[in-house]
Amino acid sequence: MREATIDVVDGGRLLRFGLADLMRYHGPGYPGGVAHGFTVMRRAWPLLDPTGPPVRREIRLETAFPGPGARDAFELVTRAVTEDRYVVRPEMERPELGRVRARYVFRWTYRDRTVTLQIRDGFVTAEFITLARTPNRSAAQEAHLAVLKQEMADRLLAVPPDAVYDVSES
Repeated sequence: MREATIDVVDGGRLLRFGLADLMRYHGPGYPGGVAHGFTVMRRAWPLLDPTGPPVRREIRLETAFPGPGARDAFELVTRAVTEDRYVVRPEMERPELGRVRARYVFRWTYRDRTVTLQIRDGFVTAEFITLARTPNRSAAQEAHLAVLKQEMADRLLAVPPDAVYDVSES
């Protein structure tokens, strides 16, 4: 079985990015965020262009999620961060989803299509959110947070992207 990839077209050439590519670019700090980026792009691409990989530099993203792992994944694949096509909008948070899921909202635009995706229950835990937002964490807390980040990444990557992210209305 072939490794899952995120494919884009750049200058008429197909570029294919695997999870390992995204992790190398980002580094070890936020494997859960990289997994979110990988998963949400894999979910979005067929919705944005059912005929094949999108053109890299025509993809735009607005999100309430400020995580550096996901941001780096988006940058590597789309170059949207350096080309000002990536915007973090805290006002996109959806409090009705609860504290754990509120920020995991991604609005992708490609040519004449826009799709908004939000995370389903069960992939991000309250323990993770609480610890991640705790200021001045101790060394023990940092070590536990590293475990929680990897566990989240494992949950995200264990299922197909459409089991993780739902299409929502705007």
